[in-house]
Amino acid sequence: MRNAPTILHLDMDAFFAAVEQASKPSLRGKAVVVGGLGPRGVVATASYEARVFGVHSAMPMAQARRLAPNAAYLVPRFTLYRAISEQVMALLRELSPLVEPLSLDEAFVDLEAGGTAWDEESARRAGEKLRADIRAVTGLTGSVGLAASKMLAKIASEQAKPDGLVLIEPGTERDMLAPMPVRTLPGVGPATGDHLRRAGITTVRELAEAGEDELVRLLGKAHGQALYAMAHARDERPVVAEREAKSVSVEDTYDVDIHDRLRVGLEVQRLADRCVRRLRGAGLSGRTIVLKVRRYDFSTLTRSETLRGPTDDPAVIREAAARLLDSVDTTGGVRLLGVGVSGLADYTQEDLFAQAMPVRVVEEPEEAAVEAEAEQPEAAERHWRAGQDVRHAEYGPGWVQGSGLGRVTVRFETPQSEPGRVRTFFVDDPALSSADPLPLVADPSHPPTRPGQPNSGRQGAPPSGRHGAPPRTPEEPRVRVEPRGREESRGREDSRVRGESPARGGDGVLDEARVPEGANLAVEARAPEEGRAPDEAQALDGAGIPGESHP
Repeated sequence: MRNAPTILHLDMDAFFAAVEQASKPSLRGKAVVVGGLGPRGVVATASYEARVFGVHSAMPMAQARRLAPNAAYLVPRFTLYRAISEQVMALLRELSPLVEPLSLDEAFVDLEAGGTAWDEESARRAGEKLRADIRAVTGLTGSVGLAASKMLAKIASEQAKPDGLVLIEPGTERDMLAPMPVRTLPGVGPATGDHLRRAGITTVRELAEAGEDELVRLLGKAHGQALYAMAHARDERPVVAEREAKSVSVEDTYDVDIHDRLRVGLEVQRLADRCVRRLRGAGLSGRTIVLKVRRYDFSTLTRSETLRGPTDDPAVIREAAARLLDSVDTTGGVRLLGVGVSGLADYTQEDLFAQAMPVRVVEEPEEAAVEAEAEQPEAAERHWRAGQDVRHAEYGPGWVQGSGLGRVTVRFETPQSEPGRVRTFFVDDPALSSADPLPLVADPSHPPTRPGQPNSGRQGAPPSGRHGAPPRTPEEPRVRVEPRGREESRGREDSRVRGESPARGGDGVLDEARVPEGANLAVEARAPEEGRAPDEAQALDGAGIPGESHP
């Protein structure tokens, strides 16, 4: 191992949630949860404010909603996350040519290989400069760990969270590790941890004292020897700049189990096409086609077929996936499907077209054709999801706060603005369209767009409406203005604004321009139509922004 802490581990703080808070001023300092919003969705990232309630990554979204019902629940925006990740990785490559990305928000850096650091002082300077550069370029924070090995650097970055730097001095590693729980070490998950606990081993000190032979007996040769070395702070793994991909795959989890066999086949074909696009995007091909099926009872089946040579031809991969599906019983229903390709290569076998079976013309029922047509992007353009970037022809850029009952609620704000106003529109409003994410840090050469202001070309003209107020949006709540004299009889609730989100029966929009200053307010939010919102709207689109008027 090295005698200087020149291996750096960077871990961005609550990355997805932090990006959402940085781009949405109204969410800063509030609980934010990013992930799949369907009934079977999973939490991808939770902000530190949400973690106070017990929400964490990989938790079922339904459980997160029970723990933090007032948090903001948003869909991931991977295009924006990747763009910011590229900015961060570019800063890391300025430090050293040896950068090993682990994910979009995490990487190892060998500072010694880049001549950036050679002792404790220079390593600390490099870490502090990196944190400052990340904040300047992205507006986000990251935690930095510095140590003489990859394992220790990762442990140090965990201790530095959030927004800190921890350097482990050479020679102090074993004393630092000794009192820590065994789950601190990489490779010790819940199952291994429970197995060690039953053997009376709960700390790293006890793991080191158990001896290599005992750990090999308990865990097997490879795992036992690796854990014994880590318990003694030994880790000789180098920082590897390029990792070779072993497989490319895509999968989808469905909100409702699929029982129709024809629909299952169509989904497999769609997944095969997505997998091919990923293959070609990476300039790869593969020999082995893999089908993954998780059935209604959570049993997971995997089937594979190896071709004569590597291919990236969609017809070949679709046919192979269809043949694999023929061997799986889906009678009880399917909750997850996946298609993958392994045995990767950077070339293709041109004569593999012969492996594709003759195209079979199948007369599909009209219902199946309608379902396939509904999956096209054009049909999904008017489905507004919580957190989605939008632009209104009159009010400028904003993001979807919720939708349901034929309405969509948009908050108009930008990363550089103050918390913005909320307005509600019909879902098919032609003035509202999807938009690209705005940069988190403004370009000095381009002044930021001011949201919530008319863009209609009448410079300085007030928006239309009584007393210069903005025009009413669909089914805006009625505002009841009450005199101050009734304050004691109504209690503290008199000074609050109460409303409902669109997914719960009302749009919850308050037009502040119509209310006399100093009046006590109460909002009577009426549903645009009778009845409850569809389950999908409630499950998928209610952002539930804390601090807003959501009962």
